[in-house]
Amino acid sequence: MARFSEKISLFFLVLSLFAIASGLINFSFSLILGFFYAIVLGNPYQLKTQWASGHILKISIVLMGFGLNIQEIAETARSSFWITIITISFAMTAGLILGRLFNVDSRLSFLVSGGTAICGGSAIAALAPAIKARPTHLLISISIVFLLNAAGLLAYPYIGEWLELSQSEFGLWAALGIHDTSSVVGAAAEYGEESLKVATTTKLARALWIIPLVFIAGYAFRHEQSKSKLPVFILFFVGASLIASFVPSISTISSYAPVIAKRGMAISLFLIGSGFNQQTLKEIESSAFWQGLLLWILVSVSALALIKWL
Repeated sequence: MARFSEKISLFFLVLSLFAIASGLINFSFSLILGFFYAIVLGNPYQLKTQWASGHILKISIVLMGFGLNIQEIAETARSSFWITIITISFAMTAGLILGRLFNVDSRLSFLVSGGTAICGGSAIAALAPAIKARPTHLLISISIVFLLNAAGLLAYPYIGEWLELSQSEFGLWAALGIHDTSSVVGAAAEYGEESLKVATTTKLARALWIIPLVFIAGYAFRHEQSKSKLPVFILFFVGASLIASFVPSISTISSYAPVIAKRGMAISLFLIGSGFNQQTLKEIESSAFWQGLLLWILVSVSALALIKWL
């Protein structure tokens, strides 16, 4: 419930969006600012900002494709193929085991594990109908992912610098260890341009694994009508890269696209943060939170070890 009038909330919302679009606020602070805006002032436009955050993020990712060569995308996807399979399998297995240990509801445990294994809220939203999860399961799992996303967005760049990770190592680690695409690109952008390219490509390739996981989930929970659609924006991302790679005449225009994309991603992070509220915090189950936290730590550490080893 908002503590201030709708006019004050609207003024702060517009002011924040203008500051982020102008580049005055970085990725990490954008998410935190959105979170405090929702908690302190209240967000009377929650449904609209949630809708906008998803669309702006997808458009920004497509624009990012104009700054990537299609050969770079193919090579990154190829080189990260096996490590992606290993980390997804590990995350799902470890997550379900932790869920049993903490006595978490099986459907909620599956959502937390799937969100950690692939791409956070997007995976949870796709898996929920496949396993007939209750609305409370959806709310709790997405809330847990949000909190851990915020932690990853803030902590990963500092840890990467402390461990002296290269740009490519950090980009791969961010894509494997941070849940949502928005936080992945935010952390990677903070670390550097090369890191951002590797992280974006790897994360989008990883997101395609939602499709087989939905069918597996439907079988495991005995729902034969489980379906999942290919994330169309990923195809547009590849198409943008193809255009940039084989149509040199648009190089002047495409050079601005990644800059606009970064601003859009920062705005998306703010809007994602603004979707949180005090009631959401109260709904989080401690057992599911500990499952998600320990699983995230295990995935982060194991992914980093694999990157260094391979």
